[in-house]
Amino acid sequence: MPQVKIIAKNFMDMVASLTAIKLDKLYNNVFICEAILRSLPPLAKKYVLQLLFTDAPVTAKMMKEWVLPDGESKHGVAIDRLIQLRIFNESVDRKKETCYSLNPTFQKNLQKHIISGGVLPREPMNSNNAIKLPSLQELETYALHQWECFLLQLINSGQGEKLTGISSSMMKVFQRGLLSQRDRDGPRLTESGFQFLLMDTNAQLWYIIREYISNAEERDVDPADLISFLLELSFHVTGEAYNLNTLTDVQRTTLKDLADLGLVKLQQGRKDSWFIPTKLATNLSVSLADSSVRKEGYVMMETNFRMYAYSTSKLQCEILRLFARIEYQLPNLIACAITKESLYNAFDNGITSDQIITFLQQNSHPRCADRVPSIPENVTDQIRLWESDLKRIEMTQAHFYDEFPSKDVFEAACDFARQWGGLLWEDSKRMRLVVKSEVHNQMREYLHTQSK
Repeated sequence: MPQVKIIAKNFMDMVASLTAIKLDKLYNNVFICEAILRSLPPLAKKYVLQLLFTDAPVTAKMMKEWVLPDGESKHGVAIDRLIQLRIFNESVDRKKETCYSLNPTFQKNLQKHIISGGVLPREPMNSNNAIKLPSLQELETYALHQWECFLLQLINSGQGEKLTGISSSMMKVFQRGLLSQRDRDGPRLTESGFQFLLMDTNAQLWYIIREYISNAEERDVDPADLISFLLELSFHVTGEAYNLNTLTDVQRTTLKDLADLGLVKLQQGRKDSWFIPTKLATNLSVSLADSSVRKEGYVMMETNFRMYAYSTSKLQCEILRLFARIEYQLPNLIACAITKESLYNAFDNGITSDQIITFLQQNSHPRCADRVPSIPENVTDQIRLWESDLKRIEMTQAHFYDEFPSKDVFEAACDFARQWGGLLWEDSKRMRLVVKSEVHNQMREYLHTQSK
């Protein structure tokens, strides 16, 4: 039974993984500094603001006195985060006490931003240029449609259909963990791919963005420059038009890829071309932990394992099909049932019972979401029981050894197999043992040398 779990990190996790030189380069941008300040835990924000106009280092002992005794764990998390991001520089004074001071580049730019006030990375285009902008509602509908089309392409490719309308950069993102390509078969969804489809939209977006940044160097793009541009994009105004001529060639290519995800809408005029950020783009600098606004749920689960999804979305129907049997579909209603067979199929694809239950809870219809529990307990218990059925027997390739010449040789062989992590079973009385196939060759050579 596969046990794979994919984790979607946010921008700040990726920023923390950059080298010290690239981090210092990022902190030359005031928008990066503000975005990072937004993302910090509350206590870490407090420390940054308290030290922002302080030039002298502050001892760790003094900072510890700023919090109550029950806040020591949060204090430790805040300090660790600030050091990871190189916002805090750690040093030792003459008294051999640990001290902290703000990164000079970060401190200088954040001071400037707070005192002088922020300005947009680039000014919106003049509305008198015959630019017909979509309304915020139309823009939100566009972003949702693009994102659903993107995910449907992933599902269809997992069913052997060819991906169409996806840029080569996005195709590489798909192939980095979500899809697998075999010699004669078409691309297939991996275990991570199936799990990805059950994640909420915010987590899915972060996973895709993370992978997109991870393979930036393969496209001859500096990951630090890409992170900087994406964070700048989050400070643009949703629904406003920005001239593409203000961007570099790399940034324009990036925007074409982001348009596949619905982060921006590209438009062409007679003379100029422009892009319009959607909410997906302007929320990029918000931490995953701050996703307090959730979509309204659409799933109603009954105690008889029947499920009704009030939706017109083809994507949501395909996602439900991952672990449920679709019985019939009306214009605004999908009727389905969770069965043992449908769940076994989901488990075989790498989806776990906890992921299915979490998905149902996160997408519960408002009339069910207020109930405790929102999903009937007999349903959640049975889903977990059916998963445990598959874990009763585990098949392992192994080899059986017997007829040892002496007790000493048998015990030495057991110790050897144990050292290699390959001992599965032993019978001391009859001098028999079973080892994993992976250590069979080493075991055979060892016994051959012992027989000489």
